[in-house]
Formats: sequence, structure tokens, C-alpha cells
Amino acid sequence: MRLERYLMTGLLAVFHLWSAELYAQNTATISGYAKSGNNSGLPGVSVAIKGTTTGTFTDESGFFALKNLKPGNYTIEASFIGYEKASSAVTVKAGQNLTLNFNLKESQTDLSEVRVYGKTESQKAREQAFTVNAIETKQYANTTADLNLVLNKTAGVRVREEGGMGSDFNFSINGLSGKAVKFFIDGVPMEIMGSTMSLNNIPVNLAERMEVYKGVVPVDLGSDALGGAVNIITNQGVSNYLDASYSYGSFNTHRTALTGQITSKKGLIVKGSLFYNYSDNNYLMKGMEIWDETEYKYVNRDFRRFHDRYMSVMGQLEAGVVNKKWADVLFAGVSYSANDQHIQTGTRQDVVYGGVTKNGNAFNTTLRYKKDDLFTKGLNVNLFASRSVDSYIVTDTTGYKYYWDGSRVRTSLGEINAAKSVTNINRPRTFSRMNLSYGLSKNHSINLNYTFDHLRNENYDELITDHADIPGILSKHIVGLAYQHNLLEDRLTYTLFGKYYGIGVQQSRYVSATGEYSQANDFQSNYGYGVASRYKLKGDLGVKVSYEKAYRLQEVGEMFGNGYTVVANLELKPESSQNFNLGAYYGFRVNKHKVFLEVSWFYRQANDFIYSVVYRSNSSVSRFENTSKVKIDGLEGDIKYTYGDLVNFNLNVSYQNAINNTKYSVGSSGNNIEATYLNKIPNQPWLFGNADLMIGKNDLIGKNSRLQFNLGSQYVHWFYLTWEAFGNKAGKSIIPDQFVHNASVSNSWKNGMYNISVECKNFTDNLAYDNFRLQKPGRSYAVKLRYFIR
Repeated sequence: MRLERYLMTGLLAVFHLWSAELYAQNTATISGYAKSGNNSGLPGVSVAIKGTTTGTFTDESGFFALKNLKPGNYTIEASFIGYEKASSAVTVKAGQNLTLNFNLKESQTDLSEVRVYGKTESQKAREQAFTVNAIETKQYANTTADLNLVLNKTAGVRVREEGGMGSDFNFSINGLSGKAVKFFIDGVPMEIMGSTMSLNNIPVNLAERMEVYKGVVPVDLGSDALGGAVNIITNQGVSNYLDASYSYGSFNTHRTALTGQITSKKGLIVKGSLFYNYSDNNYLMKGMEIWDETEYKYVNRDFRRFHDRYMSVMGQLEAGVVNKKWADVLFAGVSYSANDQHIQTGTRQDVVYGGVTKNGNAFNTTLRYKKDDLFTKGLNVNLFASRSVDSYIVTDTTGYKYYWDGSRVRTSLGEINAAKSVTNINRPRTFSRMNLSYGLSKNHSINLNYTFDHLRNENYDELITDHADIPGILSKHIVGLAYQHNLLEDRLTYTLFGKYYGIGVQQSRYVSATGEYSQANDFQSNYGYGVASRYKLKGDLGVKVSYEKAYRLQEVGEMFGNGYTVVANLELKPESSQNFNLGAYYGFRVNKHKVFLEVSWFYRQANDFIYSVVYRSNSSVSRFENTSKVKIDGLEGDIKYTYGDLVNFNLNVSYQNAINNTKYSVGSSGNNIEATYLNKIPNQPWLFGNADLMIGKNDLIGKNSRLQFNLGSQYVHWFYLTWEAFGNKAGKSIIPDQFVHNASVSNSWKNGMYNISVECKNFTDNLAYDNFRLQKPGRSYAVKLRYFIR
């Protein structure tokens, strides 16, 4: 196991040395930004070398890079629909990184005059064979949104939080949720950064764009993402910049974010990110049931949350180089994150806690290396390795039972469990990944990915002992191999792929016959496969189809428990699912009017679903088991409209029919059909939609300024909280229709250097519920100040 653990780290060093010796050709790079008249970055600008077919396209921030150029004289042209073409003559020397910027002026340029060499990264993502949502975060940069809030606006995605800032949440894509969905930052699993990192505490300023893969996931992510994956892409440019922001809002909520990059004259790049979040989360809980001694009955009243404080902090630093003869990218990094959280409720809002806390921290070191055209043209390598330690403590020692009015009654028990406890969880982790891709020819390529993930789980109650008596080890091996073929001048593309999932488990088990512990080892292997294809009928009109037999390996908390409310189950099997997508998209542009339409149908057949169930009739303790089968099908549609930089409108609707496909329960004789067979899965929305409108005007409040108004609405149709087969219709527990509206107004000066915004969430103060009918905050206000310089 030790050899496997450090295999990928060793490969990193070997590739590093070989590439330095075998790749010695002197090249140059030309990079910079294409900007509009108001000095804001223009995405999608074609930047090319005149008289050649060498070119690229600017990203969402307007950045471009022409790499691997031979020394010499060039004329660089920049062109974009609706703007006058610009050009510049340059001379580059061997090893030089030349900076070149373009300021484009508006015109009525005809489409035929523009030579297109590529597309924005978001456009490329949407036109993949895989079903994927591409979300640009630029329009949310001046808001207090976290990544969860932005993702919750996209088709097919539902993020259901259990409260305010920092609360637990359930993230679903097309009906599959929980551990079935994986999260990545720049292609690296977010979980290796520790449990204190979460989508609901990462500010939107740290992301440049996000990609949501639905059901069928490409092999280069190297993951067991059965339900889908979210990849958060940060700023990958090489220019210096600083982005700093602070916001203050209702419930004593503070958010601070700082991210930046600086490049030395010798080419050393240092990147840094920092964020801090704090909130009392003391929002009003409406209509809570409490015993009234004077009236001698239960009454419904409003109370503020009184034990829900949350704080989180994260710092990350990376240093490295780019565009060297021996490495396109080489960075070493370190990060630290921590949180301090008071826990107000259990899974139901009538269970009130007043003293339970959870505190955690995580430390992580990373090394990443990337080189294109290694040894030979077309062979690209991407290596990543990390070592992290994740720890947290759950304290339950108050000895009181609390109520919503803040009153309490003395007991000898803990609030969560029957006994008081101080549960310690420690999880050191080694992670490594290798991705190799090779272009066999212009239209044929292969991709190989290997991921190794080794984690040690230690949990103990410090009121009983000071160490873990029976630590567990979980190791995962995931291998993916894909072949891509492009035909008909790239109008038709398909990808065939296969995946291997291996998981090893080690933990001591108690042997009742001897009264001793013995070491148990187990290893499971599974194989998946799939295909994804896209056909362009013409221009921006295309159809997509994809299929995958996917697996989701067991997680450490499911196998080994959490030490206080969840017990171990070493007999768990991986989840599996048959995932199928069929969709079409169409985009067109008329002058400044741009429209993009997309519709898709999806089908999921999941088996061996891992659910949490009550363990041995002890309602305070649960464990995870393979208990059910679920079938999901549905439709979703998305329409986007933009008019220059004045109007941006987005509307999406999602319908999903998730039913229990388990005919006979686990352990039954097979004669009695489950009462909930073919029932809709409870506590899960099945019809929801989002609408967002952005209106902005440049130079309205001074030169080089921009005033912007955002309005967003979200609708969730009513759904059952419990199984529809139980009880009569009038007595069923339901979560009612919800219609929530948010609004914000912002203004920027000096081409986005100085920014201020004011926003109101849920401005109609409608009652909003989420997971298990837990109330979310009502109307709230916030103001944000942001400084950005490049």
C-alpha cells in the first residue's frame, strides 16, 4: 500500500526530469486582453496571426494566449462581431512572454468579415457531447452570492439547505443527490481540501465559471460521480490582478474575500486566495409549536434562532511557473481552512439544540504539473498530488433539553444521543491523479486517467479515550480510458469510454467467539462504460446523446460512521446506475441580439442506493445500507437571451419523476410488495424553475461606469414530505408551493475598479422551506464593496 500511495508522486518527478531533457525547443508566448470601449474584458474575441491559421479565442475575462510560437515577426489581429478589427505588429524572441492588449471599438461589422478560430470556454462546454451546463460568474461578481446560490439557478439542479450560512445542504442533479454528485475545483476533488470547504461558504468571486455535468461524466475528472459533477474553474490567466470584497448583511452576516496573483520579472507566479464568513443566523422561525403554561396547550409562535452561529475561514497560496520549455504549468501550493459552528436543529425543526457545536480545520499541500506535446507532438500530461489532514470535533455535553423560546430543562443526557460526548474525527489523506491524452491524428484522440485516493479514518469520544482503538483505511483506484473521434469536419463527434472502480477497506473487527479484534481486509472491483455523441445539423444547431453505466464507491462516513450518530457498516456495496441523456441546442445571433435554447430528456435507473436507516430499533443511531432502487426520468428546458451588454435574460424549467422501484424490501421473503412501490420519492421537488433578468447601462453615472440591476425569481411546486401511499390526502404532510424573489442594484466606476452593490433576498418575505421542511431565512438585506484591479 505504501508503494501505491506514493506511485503518482514519483511519476510526477520522473515526467518532470524527462520533459526537461527531451523538450528543448525555444518558443515564445504572446498573451493579453481584448477589451471594449469601456475597458471591460470581451469574451469570444478571435485573436489570430495574420496570414496563418494559428489563432485562439478570448475567455470570459477577455484573456488570450498564443503559445509555442517560433521567434520572429508577426502581425496579430483581433476581431469580434459588432466591433472594428484591430491589429498590431510584434517581434518575439526565444523564451519571451510578450504582453499585448487590444481595445476594440464598436461598429456594424458583418459576420462574414470575422474569421472565427475558436469559441469561449462556456460555448465549448455547452457544445460537448456530454450534457453540461456552463455558468459564467462574471454577472454575479458584485453580489454576496456563494457558489450554491448561483448553481441553484441552473436547469436540473436543486440545492436544498437546512438553514442559513454554513448549514448542511443537499445538492441534486436530475434527481440524484448526496454523495452521488461530486465537486471539483480546477478538476481536483474539492473534498481533499477538507470538510470545512463547502459550496455554501465559497464566495462567487473565487470562480471564473462553473460546469455542471449531468449523469455522464468524462474520464478526465477521474471520479466515481454517479449522479453528475460540478467543476469550478478559477482564473487561469497569467496577468497580475487583485480582487478584494467585503459585505455586511442581515443577521450580523459578514463576508470577506481576497484573491490575487502577481508575476515577477523572472516569471515566478504567486497566487493567493482568502475568504472569511461569519453570521449569527438569528433569523425568525415562523409558527413554531411550543407549550404555553398559561393557556395549558401547544401554541404556534414566532421565535428567533438562538444557537446557529457560523464562522469559516480559508487561505490558499500557490507559487510556480508557466510556459517553460520543460513545463507549461508547475505549481506547489498550501491551504488551510477552519470553521466554528453552533448547531440549532436536527433533521426536523421541532428538534432544538442549544449547546451542540462542531469545530473543524484542514491542512492541505498540493503539487501540480502540466505539459503539452511531451516527447512528441500531441502527447499531453497533467499530474496532481496532495497530502491533507482533515479534523473536526462535535461537542454534546450541556445536559439540557432546549425549546424554541430558549427555555431549557436539566437532564443527564446529551442533546443528540443518550450519552454526553466529545467526538473527535481525524482523516489524513493522500491523493494523486495522472491524466494522459494523445492526439493520434487531427480527428482521433485517446485519454487515460488514473486516480488514487487513500484515507485513514480515526474517530473516538474523548470523554472515554484519547485515541482511536480501531482506525479504518479506505483506498480507491479509479481508471478511465476514452477514445474520441471527430467526423464530417467536426460536425459529428463521439467518445467511447470505460472505467474501472476499485475500493479497498481495512479495519479491525470484533470476533465474538474469541472476544478479540482481528484485521479485516476487503477489496471490491466494478467496471463501467459509456458513450457520448454530438452532431451539428448546422452552425449552432445540434443534438446530443450520452449513456453511462456508472458506479459510486462508498464514502468514509458511510463505511466507518461518524463516531456519534452513525455506526459503521463494512458490508456496504457501491451504488450503480444506468444514465441516459438526449438533448438538442440551438443558438443564433442577429446584430446585438443573441439567443440560445436547449432542451433535454434524461433517464436514470439506480440500484443499491445507499440510504441511512435506523439501526436495531435505536432511533438515535443510524447506519448506511444498500436499501433501494430508484427510477428517474424527466425533462428540462433553458433559454438565454442577451442584447449586447444591456440586457441578459435566462429562464429554465425542470420536471423530474423519481419513483421508488424497490418491489421487495431487503430481508423480505419476496411475497409482500412494498406499500411504497412505484410511489414518488418523498421530500424531493419534482417541478421547479428559475428566471433571472439583468439590465445594465454603461457611463450612466460618470465615464467608465456601469449601473446594473438584477432580478431573480425561483419557483418550487408543492411536493410530499412523506410517502404518498401513507395516510389520506387531507392528512398528508406536504411542502407547499414556494415563490421567492431576489433583487440587487450595483454600480461600478473606473472600468470596474470600484464597485458597490445593495441587494435584498426574498423581498416579498415569503415562507421558504428546504430539506425536510426546515425553514430558510426570510427577507434579508446586504451591501457589498468590491475593489478590482488588473
